[in-house]
Amino acid sequence: MRRRFIQVDVFGVATFRGNPLAVVVDGDGLSDDEMQQFANWTNLSETTFIVPTTRPDADYQVRIFTAATELPFAGHPTLGTCHAWLEAGGVPLDPGAIVQECGVGLVRVRPSGGRLAFAAPPLIRSGPAEPEVISEVVEQLGIHSDGIVACEWVDNGPGWLGVLLESAEAVLAARPLPTGRLKLGLIGAYEPGSAVEFEVRALFPSPDGVVFEDPVTGSLNASLAQWLLRTGRATSPYVAQQGTVIGRNGRVHIEQIGTDIWVAGNTMSCITGHVDI
Repeated sequence: MRRRFIQVDVFGVATFRGNPLAVVVDGDGLSDDEMQQFANWTNLSETTFIVPTTRPDADYQVRIFTAATELPFAGHPTLGTCHAWLEAGGVPLDPGAIVQECGVGLVRVRPSGGRLAFAAPPLIRSGPAEPEVISEVVEQLGIHSDGIVACEWVDNGPGWLGVLLESAEAVLAARPLPTGRLKLGLIGAYEPGSAVEFEVRALFPSPDGVVFEDPVTGSLNASLAQWLLRTGRATSPYVAQQGTVIGRNGRVHIEQIGTDIWVAGNTMSCITGHVDI
C-alpha cells in the first residue's frame, strides 16, 4: 500500500541541523513487525506511524519505534509527528492544543512562538541514583567522581539517568567509553550571559552495548527540566543546546507555566513523498 511519508527535522536551528524523524502518516493496518522492520530500514533514531486514536479526547495515536524496539514516549518524535499530522491536513479537536495518544497515555502539544511544544509527561522513576549506579556512570563516562555534581533517575519512559556536571565545558569535554549499559543524559550550565543556559548530551546503548549519541532529545530535556526546576538548579524559561559534539545545532526551549513544563523546538519538513509498505 502506498502511504504518505514526511521526514522532519526537529529542534534544529535550521534544516539538517537537528534530529531527523521519519513519519509514516497513514500507518493504519500495519502490523507491529512491519512497523519495526521499516523503522530498522530507515536507520534513524526513531520512526513513527500515525494510526487512528482509541480515545475520544485524542486527535491521533502515534506508534514510536527505534531501529530495534518500540518506545512508549519520546520527545522529538512527539513534535515531529504532530508537525507531520498538521501538515497532512490534521484538524485538532481544540485549535489551541493538539492531544496525542501514545504508550504513556495522552500528551498535549501546542503552538509556541512559531514552534511546537509538548507538555512534559510525569516521571515514572525519579530520585537519587544508587551508589553502585554512580560508580557505573563514572566508569562509562571515563571521568572522576568529583566531576559529578548530582545524579538522579529522570525516567519518563525511555529510562534516562540525569548526570549534572560542573559546567557546559565539562559536558562537551566528556569522552564516554564506546560501550555501556546506562542511558545517560549529561547537562552542565554555561556562564551567565551566554547565548544559551545549558549544554546537553544524550548517550544510549544499542542492544549489543555500543553507545551512540542522540542529536537532540526531547524526552531527556523534558525530564532534566523537571529535575532542575524542582531543585532550583534552573529557572524558567531557559534554552538548552544539544548536538554540538556530533556536528548538529539543536535548541530546546523550556518554559514552566503553572505546574506544566513545556518543551518546544523548531520542526521543519525536509522530505515529503510516499512509501510502499
